[in-house]
Amino acid sequence: MNDADVIVVGAGPAGSAAALTAARAGARVLLLERGPFPGSKNMYGGVVYGRILDTLVPGWWDQVPVQRWVTRRATMLLTDTQSLTVDFRSEAWGKPPYNGCTTFRPDFDAWLAAQAVKAGAELICSTTVTGLLREADGRVVGVRTDRPDGELRAAVVVACDGVNSFLAKEAGLYHHGDAENFTLGVKEVLALPSEEIDKRFGLEADHGADLEIIGCTRGIPGGGFLYTNRASLAVGVVVSVSGLAKSKTRPEELIAELKAHPSIAPLVRGAELAEYSAHLIPEAGYRMIPGLNAPGLVVAGDAAALCLAAGLWLEGVNFAIGSGAVAGELAAAASKLEGPTAESDRILASYRSRLEATFVLADHQKLRGAPHLVLSDRMQQRYPQMVCNLIESLFTVTNPVPKKGIGNLLRREAKRAGVKARHLAADGLAAWRTFG
Repeated sequence: MNDADVIVVGAGPAGSAAALTAARAGARVLLLERGPFPGSKNMYGGVVYGRILDTLVPGWWDQVPVQRWVTRRATMLLTDTQSLTVDFRSEAWGKPPYNGCTTFRPDFDAWLAAQAVKAGAELICSTTVTGLLREADGRVVGVRTDRPDGELRAAVVVACDGVNSFLAKEAGLYHHGDAENFTLGVKEVLALPSEEIDKRFGLEADHGADLEIIGCTRGIPGGGFLYTNRASLAVGVVVSVSGLAKSKTRPEELIAELKAHPSIAPLVRGAELAEYSAHLIPEAGYRMIPGLNAPGLVVAGDAAALCLAAGLWLEGVNFAIGSGAVAGELAAAASKLEGPTAESDRILASYRSRLEATFVLADHQKLRGAPHLVLSDRMQQRYPQMVCNLIESLFTVTNPVPKKGIGNLLRREAKRAGVKARHLAADGLAAWRTFG
């Protein structure tokens, strides 16, 4: 006899969403977490966007342990001595239904796991899954754990065991483990009084800011971020794993340089280090998504490489929740059938097409060229220098020398940055095809 209808491995956002939808559909669900509590092993460097929560937990904004509601979004281009910022604010983002919020992962993950428990799932922490239970024909029928009772059996296993999923690998689904497909996110949490944060970032009440930064990684493909919590700042970088190794640079050196930049230093000055963490991120987008299902198994969240790093959009938690919710729904449906059948396999095999009908894979498909474009040498180094020099030249008063036209300035700064007209045309066309 099975120990459960559905076993979900990992109580992060994907796993908890899967357990929540499966339990609501009437399945007996075990939610396994290797940490002592949900969120204890997790880190991220951005914002939770809540639209996907609307259908799972109506009125979620009255329940989620929010640090700040993000009402200010900014993108910064940096050189060693310059910065250019596109800064947007919206009062609409500071009231229901809200656009996004900053929240601590231990708090958020525990909250979402609690929703799954309320729906009937059983949460079991401090339990490491060491492998899959499989029949002779390869069908997944459960998991092995490090607990004394060892094996747990179920009709369906949902693998939400994080980036570079060893369960997906064991099932033969994961074939994109090369270092160039991953970035390393490294973050410092800096304690600073709430009123000082409000003053420095021009905020009030529970409003927050999210700054995404290009040109702060010594030419290593990647970028930086700075966002506000209630009484702390999160500052860090996300950099190519292979690029970081080739540069022989330590990520904390990049954070130190970012904090010392003339445009960032006034925002973080005097803040005290409270936490340091790092996390591997699947960066290659649609091209690195593994196989998403096998008989008795579906894969969701980071384990399915569902993280969108597209320059304008840096999202992960919402894709984890979205994929987990669909995975849990299908897992419950397949588990209700009497034993493994062609019909249960068909239900799980529909997982990818179901995701394609939602934002989860639709966005990844549309933006499949974004990672290559955003992490290119010109986008990372040459364009920030060119654009910052162009704006500096445009606003530098030169009289009694007559002013130059924008076209002349652009040609001059493009030449100085080593950007040819054909580069501008090619990258402009690529950007239009990607984001247009």
